[in-house]
Amino acid sequence: MSQLHAIIPAGGAGTRLWPLSRAGHPKFLLDLTGTGRSLLQQTSDRLSGLAAGVHVVTGRAHDAAVTEQLPDAEVLAEPSPRDSMPAIGLAAAVIARRDPEAIVGSFAADHVIDDTAGFTAAVREAVEVAETGRVVTIGLTPVSPSTAFGYIDGGARLDGFATARTVRRFVEKPDLETAREYLAAGTYAWNAGMFVVRASVLLDHLARLQPTMHAGLLAIAEAWDTPERETALEEHWPRLTSIAIDHAIAEPVSLDGGVAVVPGTFDWTDLGDFAALADRTSSAEAVWVDAEGFVANTTEQTVSVVGLDDVVVAVTGDAILVTTRAAAQRVKVAPGQWRDRGRADLL
Repeated sequence: MSQLHAIIPAGGAGTRLWPLSRAGHPKFLLDLTGTGRSLLQQTSDRLSGLAAGVHVVTGRAHDAAVTEQLPDAEVLAEPSPRDSMPAIGLAAAVIARRDPEAIVGSFAADHVIDDTAGFTAAVREAVEVAETGRVVTIGLTPVSPSTAFGYIDGGARLDGFATARTVRRFVEKPDLETAREYLAAGTYAWNAGMFVVRASVLLDHLARLQPTMHAGLLAIAEAWDTPERETALEEHWPRLTSIAIDHAIAEPVSLDGGVAVVPGTFDWTDLGDFAALADRTSSAEAVWVDAEGFVANTTEQTVSVVGLDDVVVAVTGDAILVTTRAAAQRVKVAPGQWRDRGRADLL
């Protein structure tokens, strides 16, 4: 099996789990599952036995914290957020310049996966398929008609591989009726944003589909291991299109038959909101009187809830959030309103 270089894009505004997460300390830096390891560290732990190297692409505001948590990883600090394609492309271009035969895999910094064996098996098969020149994604087996994820429509089986299939298309987050149709069809997987591909193949696709980005990333990569790194970043990074890898590469290449999907049967969550966190972790100690719900508390304060159902309470030293599981996706609005009131200290 070719050597895999793991790329971990680690960004985010810290709004969906506010006030636990903040812009300066987003959720991937937090231990939200009680393991003693942050989500980023858990991601690196899963990949350490699979990858020849771990490369984290993060913002400059998080550079020091990421380095402290993962001292053995290479940390690539991007000057400003440009979405996942420039971040992944930067790491791929730097890796390809050092090792033209490298295979790269992109894995989000905030996923929670307990079934390491299942994850490992899926990644190994993805690497084998990527050796043939395809872009490979790991699609998660859906267990409900979720409207929170995009979907991958799997096609014919690929000869010579245990589970891999061609990809007919990627589809955006559906409405509930459409999600039910996808679940009933049995050919769809959740799109968890995991991609494995030869670095050279990824860059060739970029040259065809995003030529300006390709040229800029190659110029930055050429200067990366030299004293000219900052000069190259200042010149080229602001010109890169802000676009996700799904839109830049996965979707158009799938239309040409160049993408495969390896089914992932392992349990997975991205802790995308407080509803997901409540499903995954135990509530902090609280008094419940004719009430039920979930509490996250990072302080010594006690919490008592009376007469409220399905409530979520998050307590930090400087902020308290009260919501419901049903409204969890709207939490990100709250820090924006505090910003509008001049309370940048709460972001």
